[in-house]
Amino acid sequence: MSNCKLAATPIDAKGKLSTDEPKIDDAKKYRSQASALQYLTVTRSDLAFAVQQACLHMHDPRAPHQAMLKLILWYVWGTSDMGLCLCASANLDVMAYSDAD
Repeated sequence: MSNCKLAATPIDAKGKLSTDEPKIDDAKKYRSQASALQYLTVTRSDLAFAVQQACLHMHDPRAPHQAMLKLILWYVWGTSDMGLCLCASANLDVMAYSDAD
């Protein structure tokens, strides 16, 4: 991934995914990567829609689905400094913080 091109968005909103394309060689790897990205959506809500779209095709992944998954990974690589910080705390109060405070 260190030499990959970075993506500005995690999904192509205008693109339609064809199911007429050939099946991918390693469907198990596709499922593994899509499942791993599901866990990332806990702290990266910007990925939720794109990952959900990738997971819709876990039962029968095709070449365009593999390309979509790759685009998500390129986006994650380029935006690795983004996300929510979840910290352990004994205090159970819900509080919102902003940079202005």
